[in-house]
Amino acid sequence: MTRKEFLSFMGVGATFALTATCLGACKKTNPIDLGNVDFTLDLSDAANAALMTNGNYIIQNQVVVARGTDGNYYAATVWCSHEDKSDIIYQKSTNEFFCTAHDARFDLSGNGLNSKGSKGLTIYQTALTGTSLRIFS
Repeated sequence: MTRKEFLSFMGVGATFALTATCLGACKKTNPIDLGNVDFTLDLSDAANAALMTNGNYIIQNQVVVARGTDGNYYAATVWCSHEDKSDIIYQKSTNEFFCTAHDARFDLSGNGLNSKGSKGLTIYQTALTGTSLRIFS
């Protein structure tokens, strides 16, 4: 093997080693672990007025808080389990959580409704006392 062949060979090997290391380290992960969620929304506050109408939602503290078409309150993480993107919204027309980035669909219990939603979605509990809506793990 000539010196030129050796250096060429080493260059390819080094490139492979660096690429493999980066690809392994650069995989997408949820950059934010919400841990225990526990906060309260005042439904009489204008900032939360959307939640007074069935089918509307707001995003607060990286949680989608929705008032379902049935009048009950639901809460889920904004982080999609398919590709860890913070694009989850509530979709009134289908009464489900939906990822706008790639169409993953989840029922209100967090169960996936299509292949992109198969990993499920983190759902939080809600409790309504007067005009105070508590969202918690």
